[in-house]
Amino acid sequence: MTATDILLVEDNLHDVEMILYAFSEHDMSYQVLALQDGAKALDYFFGAQGCLREPAAQLPKLILLDLKLPRINGIEVLKRLKSDERTRPVPVVVFTSSNESRDKRTCYSFGANSYIVKPLDSDEFSRFIADIGAYWMRMNTTTHYPHETGGM
Repeated sequence: MTATDILLVEDNLHDVEMILYAFSEHDMSYQVLALQDGAKALDYFFGAQGCLREPAAQLPKLILLDLKLPRINGIEVLKRLKSDERTRPVPVVVFTSSNESRDKRTCYSFGANSYIVKPLDSDEFSRFIADIGAYWMRMNTTTHYPHETGGM
């Protein structure tokens, strides 16, 4: 099984396509797994039994999370991921259309690593995705992934 670099939790298929295209356009070849709702995201990590499915070496390096998701919303997904010591270290970037102060405060209080409002302009959207990829996948260093060598 190929390790997932980025888990994308996004129900808008147009946004999924734009994100994948932006990574490709900026020569960022990551293994991206897209899930369309919060229940699928939680199942990916915890399964029906509530226990971590993937060994730590198989956790994604980054989670891009929309807030307005069917079945289980993004805030509940974030809350569950950051409340479990095994998934807490995985960076979660909330990438959403919500510019509500309440949503921002809530996400940061539950441990979001970043909160980014999706731009409406497609060129700016693409630049934001490139910047997210550059920062979280190239520049940011972590020591919590057993499969990585080097780092800090």
